[in-house]
Amino acid sequence: MLLRSLHTKLVIASAGLLMLSACGSNLGTDSTFPEQKRGQVFQEGADGKQETVFGDGGLLGGGSKSLEDGQGGGGIGVNSYLWRASLDTLSFMPLSSADPFGGVIITDWYTPAESPGERFKVTVYILDRRLRADGIRVSAFKQNLDTANNWVPVQLTPKTITNLENAILRRARELRISREGE
Repeated sequence: MLLRSLHTKLVIASAGLLMLSACGSNLGTDSTFPEQKRGQVFQEGADGKQETVFGDGGLLGGGSKSLEDGQGGGGIGVNSYLWRASLDTLSFMPLSSADPFGGVIITDWYTPAESPGERFKVTVYILDRRLRADGIRVSAFKQNLDTANNWVPVQLTPKTITNLENAILRRARELRISREGE
């Protein structure tokens, strides 16, 4: 039995060495790197403009016409006014997650100082690159503390969620108007 186990280990080790030897590089000393492209992350497009890996405005979308219009850009996948307005409106709540490419903002539970027996959590979905009323959806959750110190879910009224969406849209309009005034 011991001999069989040793034989199996030897076969596995030999197979492993054989596979590793097959991974050798076929690059000789005559391998060259195209010097004219070294360090460049762009190529010239059909219109003569240089195209970068990260899009027209680079990684953060700087200088992009679409970003100037609040339509997103190379660095943000959603409408920038809705994104900023959502963050501004929810700034009193701790953030759990914020994904500017997917357009999702998730807050952590927030307990107001004036009512320690209740807490709230909000998720904002930005659905469009344009500034539109239907480009945003909010999900809000509320929990109350019961007598046994357990958090119990409480249904929020649809009006509460609508008011939160309207607050975000109002702030987005303010941001757009202030940008146009510059």
